[in-house]
Amino acid sequence: MRPLLVPFFIPHQGCPHRCVFCDQERVSGAGGGLPTTGQLLRRIEEYRLGAPARKLEVAFYGGTFTALPRPDQERLLLPLQPLLAAGVIQSVRLSTRPDAVDAETVRFLKEHGVATVELGVQSLDPEVLHLAGRGHGTSEVEQSVSALKEAGIVVGIQLMPGLPGDTPQTSLASLRRALALQPAFLRIYPTLVIEGTELARRYREGSYHPLTLTQAVALCKEMLAEAGQAGIPVVRFGLQPTSELDSPGVVLAGPYHPAFGQLVESELWFDRMCELLEGVPAGSRVSFGAPAGRVSDLVGQRRANLQRLATRYGVTASVSEDAALSPDHISLQWGELSRHARLFESHPRH
Repeated sequence: MRPLLVPFFIPHQGCPHRCVFCDQERVSGAGGGLPTTGQLLRRIEEYRLGAPARKLEVAFYGGTFTALPRPDQERLLLPLQPLLAAGVIQSVRLSTRPDAVDAETVRFLKEHGVATVELGVQSLDPEVLHLAGRGHGTSEVEQSVSALKEAGIVVGIQLMPGLPGDTPQTSLASLRRALALQPAFLRIYPTLVIEGTELARRYREGSYHPLTLTQAVALCKEMLAEAGQAGIPVVRFGLQPTSELDSPGVVLAGPYHPAFGQLVESELWFDRMCELLEGVPAGSRVSFGAPAGRVSDLVGQRRANLQRLATRYGVTASVSEDAALSPDHISLQWGELSRHARLFESHPRH
């Protein structure tokens, strides 16, 4: 069983730059400042009592943890050490910037129970990094990933397609460079225009044009397919909805959708459904088998996939769960014809 996350948000804390897209308070729905020792321990105890059978993993999100003054890092990590030793906490994870990781930092993290580090890479295109005001290049990404992995720390990479100067081609090139570093997982957050950011100013003056929802879904579908073929999971697409993000006037533009990840996955499943229908005549009734828990992804939001299949192929399609299918498989039944395919393979097997 995966550990239960105990999240702490430290928006902008430690950040040496204010990137053009960034407003962590609004993104996270949390205020600034670091939690006190008492706040840390109380929340951990609440989670422990609420799920006594689960192991816990403390997570520090937002900001740049390893750019905090070392006393602040110690103030957050030292109270966790007795809980780690007692097995109440299984591990610690945090997020940081690639240019805030060096050999001494990695040693400190390892000694204090940090098992996973998520790097806010955003892009691996030098010009895109420059236009976003990141303050570092691509070499820092490669060096930080290498140092963390050598120490046995799990590395995740966050990417942001749609930044200024980005194109679908450069986004996919960044993805491929990220995959070559072999992270344990990816998070992909298409760029949003948040009120109060430099990007909002550029958007208003007409110098920045964000991805539309349709464009972002199409691009992220390709990113998901390539990551899947490489065997690296994308654990999240799009920002987690919060009451702050959902407030009027906060997200000015860009592909914000509370179920963005499902839109992406559903689009890739639709591609596989289309491939399985090759040669099936119009007017046919067909049945698709879905892995456990994935029926809604195949059907699509508001049954959009089934409606598109009817329009494109003239078939009447239904979807039912097939517990015998592995999580990335799909099947088609049409009369005596049976076919199946994998989500991350583009040719169905008969």
